[in-house]
Amino acid sequence: MNTFYSPTYGMLTQETMREKMLEFMSASKNHLYTLIIGTDSHSNNGSGVSFATAVTIHRVGEGGIYFFRRFIQTTSLVLQARIFQEVSYSLEIADEVLTLLQGDGISKFNLEIHVDVGENGKTREFMADVIGMVHGSGFKAKVKPYSFGASKVADRHT
Repeated sequence: MNTFYSPTYGMLTQETMREKMLEFMSASKNHLYTLIIGTDSHSNNGSGVSFATAVTIHRVGEGGIYFFRRFIQTTSLVLQARIFQEVSYSLEIADEVLTLLQGDGISKFNLEIHVDVGENGKTREFMADVIGMVHGSGFKAKVKPYSFGASKVADRHT
């Protein structure tokens, strides 16, 4: 579980991912950056759940790079449990990434947890609970339609 994949750089250790993140940010030091972590999941027809968590470095106004980690859980989950598991994975990886970047000045950048819930659809029933979970962990939460780290980036890899 200590590896990530990048469409640009391939399979990376956490240390190599850290180096690539810092290279990307140091290439344009005058820009604002946002560190975005989001997880998406898809049920595997009753035979478990695929999860993908994406770590995105967004150079505001000029694109970004991302890395992801994929997990397969062999037990099936109902929608509410899947969403809470997505948020748990995002929070876990946020802690890992912040520890990895500790001392590199990353704290001056915004960090957001993107959650695959929104005002429309079945997930609205527990939206407040998952936002509270993110805020209670000390992070800023973004939901649909602003949670592209989960609903677009991570979704590509579930």
